[in-house]
Amino acid sequence: MSISALARPETLAAATAPWTGHDTRLIVMVALAIGVIVSLIAILDFHPFVALIGGSVLLGIGSGTGLSEVVDSFSAGMGSTLGSTGALIALGAILGKLLADSGGVDRIVDTIGSRSGPRLLPWSMALIAAVIGLPMFFEVGLVLLVPIIVVMAKRTKTPLVLLAVPALAGLGTMHAFVPPHPGPLVAVSALKADVGTTLGLGLLAAIPTVILAGPLYGKFIARHVRTEAPAALIASLVKEADQAREPGTDRRTPSFAVSVGAIALPVVLMLAKSIADIAFPGDAWFNHLLDFLGTPLIAMFIAVLFAMVVFGFRLGRDRAEVRATVSAGLPAVAGILLIVGAGGGFKQLIVDTGVADAIGKFAAEAHLPLLVLGWLLAVLIRLATGSATVATTAAAGIMAPLAAGVPPVEASLIALAVGAGSLFFSHVNDAGFWLAKEYFGMSVSQNIKTWSALSTIVAVMGLAMSLLLYAVFV
Repeated sequence: MSISALARPETLAAATAPWTGHDTRLIVMVALAIGVIVSLIAILDFHPFVALIGGSVLLGIGSGTGLSEVVDSFSAGMGSTLGSTGALIALGAILGKLLADSGGVDRIVDTIGSRSGPRLLPWSMALIAAVIGLPMFFEVGLVLLVPIIVVMAKRTKTPLVLLAVPALAGLGTMHAFVPPHPGPLVAVSALKADVGTTLGLGLLAAIPTVILAGPLYGKFIARHVRTEAPAALIASLVKEADQAREPGTDRRTPSFAVSVGAIALPVVLMLAKSIADIAFPGDAWFNHLLDFLGTPLIAMFIAVLFAMVVFGFRLGRDRAEVRATVSAGLPAVAGILLIVGAGGGFKQLIVDTGVADAIGKFAAEAHLPLLVLGWLLAVLIRLATGSATVATTAAAGIMAPLAAGVPPVEASLIALAVGAGSLFFSHVNDAGFWLAKEYFGMSVSQNIKTWSALSTIVAVMGLAMSLLLYAVFV
């Protein structure tokens, strides 16, 4: 069966409604709103939080949405985004601060640095990020890795971008390609693909993708982008790590195993939940327990409690010192929380105005092979909404009737292509864009050259690997 035969134009034509003038208006307004946001930040030096609100209002009014609905939609999007990621970012900041204050970050940096060497550090970072990113949400993995990336860059005098890019590539690739992440799981369910097959094919596709988008691209772009983490973050992490390693200090520090264990704890909890869901589906008591413990919020909360014990009380810190450390971890991420929330509000306006439906019409009328069509649908919805999960969910829903009856391996490859497309060119309407920008102290243009470019490499590589695996296995 040839790839070109997968287009099934008669099915595609029947699956969509005709294009209208309102659809064109929506696409134009989205492009205009994004341009305004970028211009306000890059040219007029507006704070991203303010610029995102301005772009959201412009989009809402320009699309014909009522003024009160614009406010309601933005508020709902900001609330839901902060509800799902805000607590995770805050808990990750607390965990990072406890890790840094205790000397745990320094222990990890010294151990990895001494065993890897300067030339292998980016590869080590990509591997660590991929392992952590296997069961973990992108945002959670990033806030866990930020302390290690920032301190390692300072300690080894390595350009920050050279370490940040491999970490972002490892986390992003796993988030888009591999179950048990929400997007791939939704695609697997909608397309009636096999979870195990999709997991295996996703891992095969992820290996060359992480290598290309991570260490290799990082080595290239580090020559052109020089940046430093925000001063507040450096002061919060690097200063404490330096103090913990000063000669003559009587402060006890955690071992390498304990330090890594604190970071790995939420990974293990989430992975245990996923393994149980796949290997032992059912309604047993341990399913409910692992579902609870493996929820990202609960897993991170347990990790913070564990860190308070092993990085605080067990090292001789009293309650006042531990409380002070916990409190000190939050101010550095306050601005990030607001920006991420505003990005969620902008995304919600895009969804509520019907842009995703318009994009679905456009792509489905193109009469493309199923793998390419699924990828393109996810790309267009991703560009419009900024959410990889929304792009995967919407694209998989559109593809479901078109992919009915395809072989199991092909269904898994369509799910992989959809997941890959959902990461294409992260920009101003994506929470991940602002997390990467703010954590690593980049301008909008620098972040486009690094995070946006590597996310595009991941998406294109995902499509290429899907087509290659299709040629091999179908």
